[in-house]
Amino acid sequence: MQLSGTMMINPQGHLEVGGIDTVDLVKDFGTPLWVMDEQGLRQNCRKIKTAFNALGNSLVLYASKTLSTISIYRIIEEEGLGLDVVSGGELYTALKAGFPMEKVYFHGNNKSREEINMAIEAGAGRIVADNFYELQLLNACCAEKGKIQDILLRVTPGVEAHTHEYIKTGQIDSKFGFTVSDGQAMDGVQAALASPFLNLLGLHCHIGSQIFEMESFGHASSIMMDFLGAVKEETGHEFDELDVGGGFGIYYYPGDEPRDPAEWARAIMLVVEAKVKEKGIKMPRIIVEPGRSIAGPAGITLYTAGSSKEVKGIRKYLAVDGGMTDNPRPALYGSKYSIMVANKALADAEEKVSIAGKCCESGDMLIWDAMLPKVEAGDILAVFATGAYNYAMSSNYNRLPRPAMVLVNEGKADLIVKRESYEDLIRNDVLPERLNP
Repeated sequence: MQLSGTMMINPQGHLEVGGIDTVDLVKDFGTPLWVMDEQGLRQNCRKIKTAFNALGNSLVLYASKTLSTISIYRIIEEEGLGLDVVSGGELYTALKAGFPMEKVYFHGNNKSREEINMAIEAGAGRIVADNFYELQLLNACCAEKGKIQDILLRVTPGVEAHTHEYIKTGQIDSKFGFTVSDGQAMDGVQAALASPFLNLLGLHCHIGSQIFEMESFGHASSIMMDFLGAVKEETGHEFDELDVGGGFGIYYYPGDEPRDPAEWARAIMLVVEAKVKEKGIKMPRIIVEPGRSIAGPAGITLYTAGSSKEVKGIRKYLAVDGGMTDNPRPALYGSKYSIMVANKALADAEEKVSIAGKCCESGDMLIWDAMLPKVEAGDILAVFATGAYNYAMSSNYNRLPRPAMVLVNEGKADLIVKRESYEDLIRNDVLPERLNP
């Protein structure tokens, strides 16, 4: 595994993060436990922001879908990033966090009338229109309020990034955006320009997630800049902004090779600059959405080891007190993670074990065939790079309460998400009077 941020092995041979022994975190907060390294999170924000700012006018947007809490939004604001939201719930969280609405970009392929009205009333900086239906609905909502809304248009560039099939988004056959190759994107631009209550400031694209090939970003940027040139030629309209999305890959498991943010920035910005000169168009502000690369590496999940089972000649299963309810990605995508016995961090690996969750599903497996020290019931297991898409995608399957989340920094641990109780699980249950004896 790769230790990031403030993660280290302390003299006691325990994993430490934010200046706190993970053994102590478990004593104070229990398991399963999501742990976010504040310094690591801030460092990730700064590296990406610095890399893009060094090459031109840019704005980094934090992807709310990776991890959305009030405390995390406060940190993102302090680091000078904007915010990408995709639902009324994420927008509501941003409002409760006091996030500056002018730096909020509202995405999504099927925003409801209620969500659109909420965004307009809140003063969201940009609403990203994904299709003709949304353009019409958005214009109608703005007309009712007598407001003009700044928007971007989501465009599908036709780039297939090398990543999991479910997280590709830039190919032609996608539920997202206006397609460039069949003329739909140009029709979308003209429809937006003809909408009296919409101010078309720019375009947006996104080609997928967990991408390591810089060529994919460069190719997508080239296609988008060519389209900007085509729009100017056909309509005379020039854009102030170009959002090239994100999907920057991180380290989860051996074989993953994340690139330095400066490489991402060069792959995008240099192509954009060259195309500006070639097409004779103005330089747009470049917006990026680095996604999991901000929150992902800054998070770990702590579990307590429980039962074990050995299938002779095949494998040994070791069960923990969490699973697919707090990390569904292995079940959904076959995602791989690195793991450590946090209270035996320096011990030699002795056996191969597969880490099972506690849900009543054969597919509830977190990690297959990991080499670990001898694990006993009560040991603490740490799974790395769980800051993105774990809490965000968690569930109450089997009526399991969601874990707590703590933010650690310089020896202090603050609770930022409470552990759910059994009472929380039934909070929204309603018993009809006819069933109440």
